[in-house]
Amino acid sequence: MPRSKPSIFARHDTFFGVCEAIGEDFRFNANWLRLAIAVGLLVSPVFTLAAYVGLGLVVLVSRRFFPSHATAEEAAPALPNAPLKGDNDEDRIELATAA
Repeated sequence: MPRSKPSIFARHDTFFGVCEAIGEDFRFNANWLRLAIAVGLLVSPVFTLAAYVGLGLVVLVSRRFFPSHATAEEAAPALPNAPLKGDNDEDRIELATAA
């Protein structure tokens, strides 16, 4: 039975899920954005928190009005012990054994 992916906002390991959502949307590691926000908090906390809240609103609106649909790989994951068959793989042929 496939596991359902919880909402980014409902996960226990994120703070509103802003960095994770942006990382998923733009396909990069969210830890880089978290690092940039941590440095920004040291330099200018008010501006960084305002930018984080603004990005959170953008993520909320984009996820609410433009939900992503699961791709074929996410909808039907491969079986763990199923052999992979490539384009150049042929059916197995029994070969004669040597004496």
